[in-house]
This record gives sequence, C-alpha cells and structure tokens, in this order.
Amino acid sequence: MTKYFTSEEANRALPQVRSLVAQIMQAREAIIQAQPELWPVLEKSIGNGGSKKAGELLTEFHRVEHGVRGLQEIGCVLKDMSLGLVDFPALRDGREVLLCWKYDEPEVMFWHDLQSGYQGRKRL
Repeated sequence: MTKYFTSEEANRALPQVRSLVAQIMQAREAIIQAQPELWPVLEKSIGNGGSKKAGELLTEFHRVEHGVRGLQEIGCVLKDMSLGLVDFPALRDGREVLLCWKYDEPEVMFWHDLQSGYQGRKRL
C-alpha cells in the first residue's frame, strides 16, 4: 500500500532523506572516480584473481543499495542519483501526484504529475 505524504510530512522526513541521499551521492562519486580502473578490476575478478579495488567498489555499491533501501523504507523514491532528486507520493485534489525535492533545496517546495516528471515541477 502506498504511503502518501503531505508537504509537512515530507519536510519532517528530510533530515533522514538528506543523509541517505548524501550517502548515495558520495558513493556514486567514488564509483565514477574509479571508473577508469573498473574494467581491469572486473576482468581480474572474473578470473578469480580478486582485487582490493573490487572490494572497495563493492563497498560503494553497498552504500548506494543501503541508501536506496532506506529511502524506500521511508516511502519515497530516488529519481536521479546525480541531482539527488527524490519524489514523495502525495494526493492533490484527490489525485496521485509526486512531491519533488532536490538535494540542494532547503525543503520540499515542488510537486508534479506522475507523467510530467522533474521538467513539469510546479511550486506548492
């Protein structure tokens, strides 16, 4: 069953959401920084050679997974890792919409239709 948020409830959840999104964004950045080394690491791992770098990358992937799972437990959805974009299911005039928050915003200030996405954001 979908949990619907009011803007007040979404804003109350922001400290925890912000922490999880920061964790996801930091892990994403570490993975991107390691990208030039990724193929050799994967090739070596496939051959059962193992590697310290593979273990480090696995830790970062686990950080992303933990963060996404934490957001899901709260009831919101990560929409874009690079922007830190999160949607909160909500009801507006009796129809399902999404409250929309971006990592650099101080609070939840926007919403959009289910189909319009980030480009269709409107001020609350």
